[in-house]
Amino acid sequence: MQQDQEVAVEARDLVKEFGPKRAVDGVSLSVPAGSIFGLLGPNGAGKTTTLRMLLGIIDPDSGSRSLLGCDQPLKVACDVGYLPEERGLYPAMNAREAIAFMGALRGLPLAEGRRRAVAMLAERGLADWEQKPIRSLSKGQAQTVQLLGTLVHRPRLIVLDEPFSGLDAINQEKLEALIRAEAAAGATIIFSTHVIAHAERLCERIAIIAAGKVAFSGAVDEARDQLRPVVRLQTRAAEGAWRAALPPGARQVGREWRFELPPGGPEPLLKSLIEGGAGIDTLSIERPGLHDAFVAIAGAGTADAMGREVPQ
Repeated sequence: MQQDQEVAVEARDLVKEFGPKRAVDGVSLSVPAGSIFGLLGPNGAGKTTTLRMLLGIIDPDSGSRSLLGCDQPLKVACDVGYLPEERGLYPAMNAREAIAFMGALRGLPLAEGRRRAVAMLAERGLADWEQKPIRSLSKGQAQTVQLLGTLVHRPRLIVLDEPFSGLDAINQEKLEALIRAEAAAGATIIFSTHVIAHAERLCERIAIIAAGKVAFSGAVDEARDQLRPVVRLQTRAAEGAWRAALPPGARQVGREWRFELPPGGPEPLLKSLIEGGAGIDTLSIERPGLHDAFVAIAGAGTADAMGREVPQ
């Protein structure tokens, strides 16, 4: 596959079946180098299977993929850091050795891995973890160690499968900061999540996956732009000629009117409201969030399913 050097990961029409179930059904993606890219969708949508095909852990039944310019992903495995959804560390290893061991699996000399592990733990105020066996750490602490092991060999591509699962709010913020720092240093980052807020805060581009298909792929702003901004209006006058300026879909919630911004923009709306004697108390124009865009693209049922999922 010919690969543009500015594209880190590309997939075309990936299909994967497990028995009678088609888990991934024609997924195509393009991830720009140096970007933070989110795979967004409910559990069971096909996100993990897609990631595993991209990484060469499993092969697609049909379709093609390219990783860092190579159509044989395992050949570039040493340039990839992968945090799977199913966490796993040797419980008897201490944190330093666990991090160094994970680096060694990606070609980093063990002595250098130990040196980097000590430095990475110290940088985060975790020097006292260095000799602690994994079995003595909490689930969130062990997950932090595994994440550092994912990064210790300084990969060009970082793939994180549901990385926020099991982390409390403070550690989620720390992970978000770490993801931003890795991207700022030049790494390409792909992460899957069923929490829309993480994708909205972090991602430049996303793919929304539902039932094994890509419902949308592109910039976060492009997803949000599929919906018109929402106007929230409060007036002193309850009736009058100004009411004709409200679009047919306007609805009243208490004293507030809510409706989509008309295609002509705010200026004609304001002119009609003022000339009609509305007596504007407040008027705000709010751009739809990614959650609203997700509902519009993937459907309310898919969004509801994501909302019901509780992080482990």
